[in-house]
Amino acid sequence: MQGVIAAAEPAAESALGAGVTLAVAAGAVAVLLLMIVFLKMQPMIALLAVSITTALVLGIPLDQVMSTLNDGLGGTLAEVALIVGFGAMLGRMLEISGGASVLADSLVRRFGERRAPLALGIAALLFGFPIFLDAGVVIFLPIVFTVARRLGGSVLRYALPVVGAFAVMHAFVPPHPGPVSAAGLIGANTGLLLLVGLVVGIPTWFISGYLFGVWNGNRVFLSIPENSTASGQDAASDKPRPSMGAVIGLLLLPLVLIFLRTGLNTLVSEDMVDSGSQAVQAAILLGQSPVALAIAVLVASVALGLKRGMSGKEIESELTSSLSTIAAVILITGAGGMFGAVLGEAGVGNALAEGLNNAGIPLIVAAFLIAVVMRVAQGSATVALTTAAGFIAPAVAAAPGLSSADLCLIVIAIASGATVLSHVNDSGFWLVGRLLGMDVPTTLKTWTVMETLIGVVGFLISWGLSLVL
Repeated sequence: MQGVIAAAEPAAESALGAGVTLAVAAGAVAVLLLMIVFLKMQPMIALLAVSITTALVLGIPLDQVMSTLNDGLGGTLAEVALIVGFGAMLGRMLEISGGASVLADSLVRRFGERRAPLALGIAALLFGFPIFLDAGVVIFLPIVFTVARRLGGSVLRYALPVVGAFAVMHAFVPPHPGPVSAAGLIGANTGLLLLVGLVVGIPTWFISGYLFGVWNGNRVFLSIPENSTASGQDAASDKPRPSMGAVIGLLLLPLVLIFLRTGLNTLVSEDMVDSGSQAVQAAILLGQSPVALAIAVLVASVALGLKRGMSGKEIESELTSSLSTIAAVILITGAGGMFGAVLGEAGVGNALAEGLNNAGIPLIVAAFLIAVVMRVAQGSATVALTTAAGFIAPAVAAAPGLSSADLCLIVIAIASGATVLSHVNDSGFWLVGRLLGMDVPTTLKTWTVMETLIGVVGFLISWGLSLVL
């Protein structure tokens, strides 16, 4: 990767000069954070208001403001909506079938009781592909409590590797909304991002989630919350649960299709296969992320739904209800795309590229630092990812010599910055703390430190890879 942004022919020049343009952009971000953090304004409304105001201040003609906003919104939603929607559906089918219990119980038996934290963490990594952080934590904690009660010791030994795995997958790997939206704004390929996210995310989890989790759990004793059921069973335990092979197969199905597409695209680019072949084009189509996830949802509907005694109407109801939980996320992501489009149209990218070049700050480092500021100020990792990606995207477009891998590593750097320092303004801080029965100081010593380690380790790995690729 290019170490520092070099001069490039910009797509858009600012009429206000680089200094004023950057000042306006920084002011827009500050106002945005003020509206979201202190005024408690709904993020989508705040992003729309700030985008329009910024467009006017930066001199975008009145008759072009809405077209700029629509281009940013539409382009982002085209990347995000189907991927996140089908990912939520797949996660819901796995959740209601009891697949989490099947996978976790089987792994504990295979790894042995001494390696129970590792087994639970690996199960969470697998389920973290389609399941969001909040849902994954809620699903897995009863299993964690059951294992902790049976084996003894601090519940943190078993819980931190699990919540750390979900945090890593939620931040680094599609189809989660943060990395998908950032990829759309940066222009990174989501299939390649999935590969890069796993390459960076797995060692990041092992260091920050597993090793730290076990070490921290041995130092900080936390008993099982008194109000926990510790059942480790799905809600519909009277129905047959899926087999281990069925669960693993469903998790691997979209991954295999996406990996196949990525490999074929590479072979096509190297002229090793015929790009005009109908078979090749069909395989590439099936490996498109939305198509691969849609296929997985259809298979899950049959294997986990119909064969488990659910009617078609029940399956449709569950799949539809899963969309209600991510509708707001999708719209907020689209609004973040509007903000990024305004910055790009106004020439902020060229101004930021010039400023970073003069300061000697590598682009990937700047992306990480911007995301850290967003994360600490407003709490939500998804909003921090989207806002930081929108801010840095014009600079990425203005920087020459960036490969597809470079773009993915920039997305991972943004995701890393958006993960660190989870504190009292982050809903995940309260969710994990309350479900585990921790007070605020204990949550800060455990969850916050682990999230910060995830962000720092993930960034250092992605930065190191950017220097050698």
